[in-house]
Amino acid sequence: MNDLIEALQIFAKYIPDKRWPTWCEHDALHVDCDPEMVSDKDKKQLDKLSFIPDDFEGFMSFSFGSC
Repeated sequence: MNDLIEALQIFAKYIPDKRWPTWCEHDALHVDCDPEMVSDKDKKQLDKLSFIPDDFEGFMSFSFGSC
């Protein structure tokens, strides 16, 4: 749970005003945050927290998706 909270806090720095920035699809949690905006340091931390860039200009994690 703490990994998810830490990841969402990182995303909140880049998309503080997005109303619905997350969705689950195919057992993956997606976050609508353009990887180009995210610092390399935060990308490395997000990777450690199981969030990787996806094909929709955002990030995704199979660790926190729906079942």
